[in-house]
Amino acid sequence: MVHKTIKIWDDKEYFGADSNYIPKLDTYVLKDSDESKGAVLILPGGGYAGCSWREAEPVAVWANSCNYHAFVLYYSVAPNRHPQPLLDVTRAMCIIRDNAKEWNVDPEKIAVCGFSAGGHLAASIGNLWDAPYLQEIKNMDKGKNKPNALILGYPVITGKEKSHGGSFKNLLGDNASQELIDELSLENKVSEKTPPTFLWSTFDDMAVPVENTLLFASALRKNNIPFELHIFPEGNHGLSLATKQTYDGNPRFIKPEVSVWTKLCKQWLEGIF
Repeated sequence: MVHKTIKIWDDKEYFGADSNYIPKLDTYVLKDSDESKGAVLILPGGGYAGCSWREAEPVAVWANSCNYHAFVLYYSVAPNRHPQPLLDVTRAMCIIRDNAKEWNVDPEKIAVCGFSAGGHLAASIGNLWDAPYLQEIKNMDKGKNKPNALILGYPVITGKEKSHGGSFKNLLGDNASQELIDELSLENKVSEKTPPTFLWSTFDDMAVPVENTLLFASALRKNNIPFELHIFPEGNHGLSLATKQTYDGNPRFIKPEVSVWTKLCKQWLEGIF
């Protein structure tokens, strides 16, 4: 495996509010074959206030076990605001595709996987990849940042009713306009340009209500975008793999009946890739 950390911006390129923080990309590149493989770019959750370790490296290890290269992006969080996290994901996608030959990555088989606020960011790049403000990034050709698939675990989607207010506050600030909230309410942004999507959540998630997942699934259906959806009856927010690998000492994070999402997702990826 090639495991290294890449600063995705040069110091002079990064203009985030926190100049001491430079977003980074951790690589988990398989080296057991000369054949090109698909890849999963992982965006941990954390309410746009941080990036949870529980939804980072353990998920990359799972992706590797499924014979995919993996990458974890530690993107900009508060006090950095939109569009900086989306710029970070765009840059990360460009880096992966620019190095596709060296890393044996199939550039047409890159999924973006996000959890909670990271799920919002994943859905954002899946829907807003061709936004004009993303086209000015260095080495950015149109479509270079577009995912081939999305994997969304208990994602934040809407800024309206059933919103996770903390994520939107951290992303947009205290005085965001209704226009900006609408732009980042992603149930409104699904179109024929949105990639196929795997979604899962739990019915009794009290932090990010399941309606977020359902709103996105409904928008996918209206736009005839293929998707697979799993709503598990029980499980608190932030389950990640729902196994001992990500339980962090809290037994509530171990849910065997939910951990099957990884097997289901692997089968789904194999079907579309």
